[in-house]
Amino acid sequence: MQDTKLSGSATFQLLLAGAMAIACTTAARANEEMVEPAAVQRLQASMSYLGNLQQFSLGTETSIEVVLESGQKLQFDNAVKVQVKRPNKLLAVRKGELVNQRFYYDGESLTLQNPDSGVFATVDAPPTLEAMLDFARESLDIVAPAGDLLYSNAAEILLEGVHTAFGVGPAEVGGVLCDHLAFRSDQMDWQIWIEQGAQPLPRKLVLTSPDVLNAPQFTVLIREWNLQPNLSDELFRFTAPDDAMPIEFITLDGGAE
Repeated sequence: MQDTKLSGSATFQLLLAGAMAIACTTAARANEEMVEPAAVQRLQASMSYLGNLQQFSLGTETSIEVVLESGQKLQFDNAVKVQVKRPNKLLAVRKGELVNQRFYYDGESLTLQNPDSGVFATVDAPPTLEAMLDFARESLDIVAPAGDLLYSNAAEILLEGVHTAFGVGPAEVGGVLCDHLAFRSDQMDWQIWIEQGAQPLPRKLVLTSPDVLNAPQFTVLIREWNLQPNLSDELFRFTAPDDAMPIEFITLDGGAE
């Protein structure tokens, strides 16, 4: 009887050939129409849906690639849980190889806690979620986990500077059928997978830095959505442990907050 089993090398070659065929077809479509209105509209509908949710939580797995001077890539993983209560509450817990942090925002103050080192920093913060995210990024050089997706005008932010947008096709992410979309700006290539059906939730996001050696990627895989969590205001208030030490934020202008 003829042996029909494929070697690992043959299997990889078949997968690579399939991927290349899809890539060539997609590239041709992208060249024919640089910005597909349907892709933009799909993203806008998803971000509008998310922006209108008053409370939600999500659990993600994130991976960031770091390129060494030799060109070799290293990948570091984190698990992140984000809880949001609009208009001005956020709790994000991030734990992984590189970091163990908790990010609290209660509408009045922002606290970043590092439980492993026993330190925390607290600063007065703007009164809305969007203004707080801007403040954290612009003044403290802190980007909240999944921060770009949390703005009420997230589509406008994500589409800024985009000159290429197209649909790649349907795809499953964690068993959920999604629409796979691809976008490109001068600074970044990015892809998003949006759940099909009545709840157009983002399920995966990949950011690629094409101008950096070996084009490192940042990947967010959203494993869990809860659209009806029971979130009390107390959840978002930071209470310092007895043995924790307060420190100050260092601002981008070199001062302390």
